[in-house]
Amino acid sequence: MYLVLALGLVAIDQVIKAWVVAHLALGQTVGFIPGVLSLTHIRNTGAAFSMLEGQQWVFYVITVIALGVVAWLWRDSRGNAFYRLGLALILAGAIGNFIDRLRQGFVTDMFQVDFMNFAIFNFADACLTVGVICVLVYLLFFDGKAAKR
Repeated sequence: MYLVLALGLVAIDQVIKAWVVAHLALGQTVGFIPGVLSLTHIRNTGAAFSMLEGQQWVFYVITVIALGVVAWLWRDSRGNAFYRLGLALILAGAIGNFIDRLRQGFVTDMFQVDFMNFAIFNFADACLTVGVICVLVYLLFFDGKAAKR
């Protein structure tokens, strides 16, 4: 079930990116949710805020390590749905951006927060962020609580 979810999220990510590339010129911005979110087509060869720009090999290594960590944590998840959901989101986000980096040498980003200065990001980034938050919440607040009762 979680693998199917992760693959579905990867597909959504790739469809959104393909739509942006097909319908928005590079650098073009269009309103999406007025005052909240715009779509801006950019190519990112780095991470958030263009950190490590052009260092694709770093991201290949990080992705392989992340996939290994997700697999290792999965074994330890003891079937906890919330924990596994977080791991599936991390898996989807890592694979979604990895596909872009392998295929194009950059990641297509498009979501721009209008009410604050924040990095332009994509669906895979959102999956990664929510997944990491889920895993951290589980590990910090729930892991081992049932065994202590």
